[in-house]
Amino acid sequence: MTTSKVHIGLINPKSPTNVGSVMRASGNYQVDAVCYSGQRYSHAAKFHTDTKNITQKIPLTEVEYIIAGKPQGATMVCVDLVEGATPLPDYQHPDNAYYVFGPEDGTISQSVIDSADDVVYIPTIGCMNLAATVNVVLYDRLAKSANKIAGDELIRSSRDINNKVKVKSP
Repeated sequence: MTTSKVHIGLINPKSPTNVGSVMRASGNYQVDAVCYSGQRYSHAAKFHTDTKNITQKIPLTEVEYIIAGKPQGATMVCVDLVEGATPLPDYQHPDNAYYVFGPEDGTISQSVIDSADDVVYIPTIGCMNLAATVNVVLYDRLAKSANKIAGDELIRSSRDINNKVKVKSP
């Protein structure tokens, strides 16, 4: 059995709230590390961030150029509405992936797309929020994985402490 590795690269994210949501998704879906390029997040994070707790578990690192964040041996997968990209439902996720997402108000540059091993898109009408896109990609990866964990023990360990609800037995 191979050990799956998942890394995320964010190109010039502008919103600490979105980065916080990406970090929460990263924790939920067992991402190994997140990196980002650009100055907007670093500047905005000084004033507001909700990533403090999760960044103690998952590294959030600034890189000068997003390709520099690609771990050795990882398959770089750009996720964007790009002509010629593969629809996410048809995509087979690699074991060792580096998912790259564009900024909330832009797109991934042609040079980064040209450097990618794969380019995928989520077939929606219109574009999605950055954090929502990360969640959908990570969920798709989990749903297609042979190493899914499931069951009541997972539910008990994952849910809020105030949630004690159970499905009624027939």
